[in-house]
Amino acid sequence: MTATDTRPPLRAMFFDLDGTLVDTAVDFWHILNAMRADHDLPVIPLEAVRGSVSDGARGMLHAAFRVAPEDPGYELLKDEFLRRYAEDPAAHGRPFPGIDSVLAWLEERAMPWGVVTNKASDYTLPLLDALHLLDRTAAVICPDHVERGKPDPESLHLACRQAGVDAAASAYVGDHARDIEAGRRAGMRTVGATYGYVPADEDPESWQADHYVDAASGILDWLRDLERSTE
Repeated sequence: MTATDTRPPLRAMFFDLDGTLVDTAVDFWHILNAMRADHDLPVIPLEAVRGSVSDGARGMLHAAFRVAPEDPGYELLKDEFLRRYAEDPAAHGRPFPGIDSVLAWLEERAMPWGVVTNKASDYTLPLLDALHLLDRTAAVICPDHVERGKPDPESLHLACRQAGVDAAASAYVGDHARDIEAGRRAGMRTVGATYGYVPADEDPESWQADHYVDAASGILDWLRDLERSTE
């Protein structure tokens, strides 16, 4: 805590999923290019997909096929995309480098951690399970668990209740403006993960997070600084 930070010491941490905790873009890239090959279209670069992941299937299908939800054929493409992804949601996805050390640090101090995502539980839970993370979480909140998804703070408040912690003693890490807005509205400390799926034309400083990291390892540095400041 800094001299101006009157919030209680940190007791828990929550993470956005895609682009913050787990690097899933390669899975989506393989699926989209397989679908493009079926339509005799050339391969698109990985970076074109990474910048659209935060907007879900809608954003990724627009990047790959230039279609919008109101366009003919969109629903068929979306159904195929989600079906292919559901077959193996952890084929290539892995925690970002440095995340394992962050989780180990939290667990060594008996600090609960969890996931709060706008990704449906049908895909979130199998992914976390395949990566051997699900059993370690204190809470996993998906949009189908709440009435209002991020940037509304409802999902973060639910995560805190499930983990048995106060929002003011928690932090939320995310790679999108809506993540930081949700965390701020929940009364949490917020960490902007600029290593994630941030569109090239977006300025993360506009999110007004409490802290920013350009690599997942930076989360651990921040946690250590917080710990030292409260000793």
